[in-house]
Amino acid sequence: MNYFTHQSCLTQFQPLAAIATTPQAAKILQPLCQSIGGTLWLPESLDGIVKAQLYSGSLKKHLAEIWQQHQALIFCLATGAVVRLIAPLLQDKFSDPAVVIVDGEGRFAISLCSGHQGGADLLAQLVAQQLDATPILTGASSSLRLPGIDVLGFPYGWRKGEGNWTGVSAAIARRENVQVIQEVGSTLWQEHLPQGHPFYFGFSESTASNTEKSIAPKARVWISYYTKRRFSSQSDLPKVQWHPRVLWVGIGCERETSCQLIETAIETVLQKYHLAREAIAGIATIDIKADEKGILELCHSWDLPLKIFSAETLSRVAVPNPSEIVSQEVGTPSVAEAAAICAIESFTPISKITATRLSPRQSPVANLNQNGITLPPSLLVPKQIFKEKGVLGAVTVAIAKSELEYTGRTGKLYLVGTGPGSLDQITPAAKTAIVEADAVIGYSLYIDLIQPLFRPGQIVESLPITQERQRAQRAIELAQWGLTVAVVSSGDCGIYGMAGLVLEELQQKSWDGKTPQVRVFPGISALQAAAARVGAPLMHDFCAISLSDLLTPWEVIQQRLEAAAKTDFVTAIYNPRSQKRTQQVIIARQIFLQYRQPHTPVAIIRHAYRQDEQITITTLEKMLDVVIDMLTMIIIGNSSTSNHANWMITPRGYLGYDN
Repeated sequence: MNYFTHQSCLTQFQPLAAIATTPQAAKILQPLCQSIGGTLWLPESLDGIVKAQLYSGSLKKHLAEIWQQHQALIFCLATGAVVRLIAPLLQDKFSDPAVVIVDGEGRFAISLCSGHQGGADLLAQLVAQQLDATPILTGASSSLRLPGIDVLGFPYGWRKGEGNWTGVSAAIARRENVQVIQEVGSTLWQEHLPQGHPFYFGFSESTASNTEKSIAPKARVWISYYTKRRFSSQSDLPKVQWHPRVLWVGIGCERETSCQLIETAIETVLQKYHLAREAIAGIATIDIKADEKGILELCHSWDLPLKIFSAETLSRVAVPNPSEIVSQEVGTPSVAEAAAICAIESFTPISKITATRLSPRQSPVANLNQNGITLPPSLLVPKQIFKEKGVLGAVTVAIAKSELEYTGRTGKLYLVGTGPGSLDQITPAAKTAIVEADAVIGYSLYIDLIQPLFRPGQIVESLPITQERQRAQRAIELAQWGLTVAVVSSGDCGIYGMAGLVLEELQQKSWDGKTPQVRVFPGISALQAAAARVGAPLMHDFCAISLSDLLTPWEVIQQRLEAAAKTDFVTAIYNPRSQKRTQQVIIARQIFLQYRQPHTPVAIIRHAYRQDEQITITTLEKMLDVVIDMLTMIIIGNSSTSNHANWMITPRGYLGYDN
């Protein structure tokens, strides 16, 4: 089997170090480090307190040695002491590690430094869930329930362009109008903004209507594949630019063409058409160039994926500039143009991800080839042949624009059991998974119950109770795109929950077991929660049966009910009655009365561990006198189960037997 560890929720913060200087602090951080995969550092004077690495000399000196080696540091020290210790080491928010402080009693996790860029805000929230503590975030965007503008595009693989990030962040903090011009890329972030957000979604100064101009924004965010040339030179507004990675560069070249020449060719084309290098998703070419040294070096240097296509595949693509000479040499009339188009077509469009708000006044960068022939809509730049006098080799470049940006991330699916409903019944690991996820998907009731765990910028989608398969499909497509997605189920996700359905859907898609990565986070099941509220009814052999016949034929359910009743299993009944399905629980009771005494104890628990919890211990004979619905769990005792002082007890079997 393929596993990835519990530490996977915090891989972005590895390597991670934790610092403690007192025995109490060491005892707080040691289990945390075990859980999240960090290295605990203690002074030599605390040797033997807990298992940890020891440092000698001053902590100030030790921090100077490890500062640049870690993505994150967690201190269990006074805030003032940490500030004085790290002050000489701080450079800027783009390179400093995330710094989080845990107080001496483990009640608070404080994001101190690199809250956005380094991820300290997220780390503080994750640490808080592990410690059952309160996260303290002091950034303006957090108080406004907004994602930081300087990390907005990271979940979608966007790359940052130039701009006054501090100025735009300040305008957002002041709740001033901030104009957003989004030409490409996912609009999911727009759909999940809180009410009263400061963003105004409009167009450029040159194309704006009078109404749009009257809004008078105080800052501007441009989300585009263009370069910054489209900012008005006369405007003094603070501006920033994000570049979704939607451009695929098709490359054809002569054998032994250097990386430098290929790079120069691409840069020249980008400059000519005013396209941002940061918006490049990857390189595409023919398979016979898969080992071309110059192309491989370029992909490595620019950190880009390389897509390879066969001559047969490329030859089937209609292009505006085919070449008979190229066809005779490599078996296809086009390499660069065809490869660029094939690269974008290799992505499957995903619903509600790329519905960008484009102005009807926009036009493509290039829509005609050299002969005035209309280009395919996706082909922004027709092939450009580049040579340099006295330099070996030649390069052909073409650029196509994908409707779906490339995230550059391996997606993850977290299948999470949230327990019976109250937050204190969710495991720390499950809470951590929910907080860390880019997207959370579930039934609306369950989403509402875990609302306090959500953080700014998360995609939260709820679907009706009958749309389980749609939930699974939506989660899979987001994960295949590269997001980390938490699919939540009440109780345990593997017991009448979403885990099995998601895995079934993956199986139908010929999932390789690795991508997207999958992890199941167990929760307290409904039958466990219900049993705990009435005593110990499950102390001997028991089974669970759902009366819902949406997925299982009623004849099969009846056979299982009879088998459970006949063999004296304690039986937990899920989904006993809905508005349309009313007779099944009556039939179930009749079946059990054939094999159990009428006075057999029965527990009926509705909304276990929730505010409107209702608990009744009755008998098999009288169980239908109690209100029963889809949110009810029924536990029918076996022949030895008793009701003692309104506690339901099933003997384990030890009493009366010799061991």
